[in-house]
Amino acid sequence: MNRLERVKGCLLGGAVGDALGAPVEFLEWSAIEAMFGPQGITDFVPAYGITGAISDDTQMMLFTAEGLMRAFVRGSSRGVCHVPSIVHHSLLRWLMTQDYPAAIPISEDGWLIKQPELWSRRAPGDTCLRALKASRRLGAVAENNSKGCGALMRVAPCAFFANAFDYAAQSGRLTHGHPTGYLAAGLFADILQRVVDLQDSLEHAVTQSLAKYGQLPGMEETRDLIERVLFFFYEGYKPTPQSIADLGGGFVAEQALAIGLWCALTARSLEEGVIAAVNHSGNSVSTGLIAGHLLGAQHGAASIPALWLERLELREVIVKVSEDLERIPRDYCGIGGAFDQLIEQAYPGS
Repeated sequence: MNRLERVKGCLLGGAVGDALGAPVEFLEWSAIEAMFGPQGITDFVPAYGITGAISDDTQMMLFTAEGLMRAFVRGSSRGVCHVPSIVHHSLLRWLMTQDYPAAIPISEDGWLIKQPELWSRRAPGDTCLRALKASRRLGAVAENNSKGCGALMRVAPCAFFANAFDYAAQSGRLTHGHPTGYLAAGLFADILQRVVDLQDSLEHAVTQSLAKYGQLPGMEETRDLIERVLFFFYEGYKPTPQSIADLGGGFVAEQALAIGLWCALTARSLEEGVIAAVNHSGNSVSTGLIAGHLLGAQHGAASIPALWLERLELREVIVKVSEDLERIPRDYCGIGGAFDQLIEQAYPGS
C-alpha cells in the first residue's frame, strides 16, 4: 500500500467515524440501544438534516490541514515561517464559517474556505470558539486550563509532516491550555505518523510513541490511561458500551484518545472498530473519528465500506486535501513554475 492510500485512509476514516457518531453524539447508551437495538448504530442516519454529515471535528481538521500546507508554502518560498501562527490563521478562517468574526484581520483567499458546505454550524465546541474569538495575535496560546478533546480531534494532518508531535501539540495549545489537552494531541499525531511512514503496527506505534514522549511533564494522565488500554488489549478485553464508560465519556483528551485506541487496537476491520467507538454514553463523534483515523491510516482508504464512503459529506474535498497533503511536501519547491503557482493559489503563503 502506498503512502497516499494511507493518508486518504486516515482522513476519510476519521470523517466516516465522525459521521457515524454524529446522530448519537449527545445520547446515552440506553437511548442508542432503544433506537437501534442491542448492536447500536451501525450505519449512517441523518444528522443536521444530512445522511453522512460530518461534525465540527472534521471541519477543523480540514482547516488545520490547510494551515499546515500554507505554512509549508510560506517556509519553502520565503525561508522563514512560524507554523503555529499559520495554523492559527486557518483556524480563524474556520471561525468565520461559524458566523463569528475574528478579532484580527483574516484573509479569505485559497480554495477551502470557498466550499459552501463548510459554512455550516455543527455544534462547535465552546472551548475552541471562546479561545479563537479571544485571539488578539497569531500564534498566541490559549489562556485557559481546558483539556477537552477539541485540540486532539483536528491534528491528524500533522502526522504527514516531519515535526508531527511538535506541530500537533503547538496547534493544540492555540485553543487548549492544559498540558493533557495539547500533549495528547501531539502523541496522537506521532502514533499516526509511525503507522503511515514507518508502516508500524498500531500496537508497536503506540508503545514506541509512549517510550519517546510518555515521560514528558504533563503527559501523566494520557500515559496512564493508554497503558491501561494496552493492558486490556494484551489481556484480550474487548470494548463494550459499559467498559468504555469505565474509561470516561471521551469529552476530555486522554479519555477520547484511549477509547479510540482501544477500539482500533481490538478491531478486525475499520467498520468494526468505528462501530465500537461510537456506541457508548459519551462523545461518540470524537471517539469514532479517532478510531477511524487510526484504522484508516493502518488499512488504507480501501478498507472503508463503500456504502459509507459514497454518502460521506464533503468526500471530494477530503480526498483533495489528502492528495495535497501527500504531494505538496514532496513536490513543492517554492522556486516558480506552473506547478508551484497552482499550489500558491490554492494555499497562499502570504
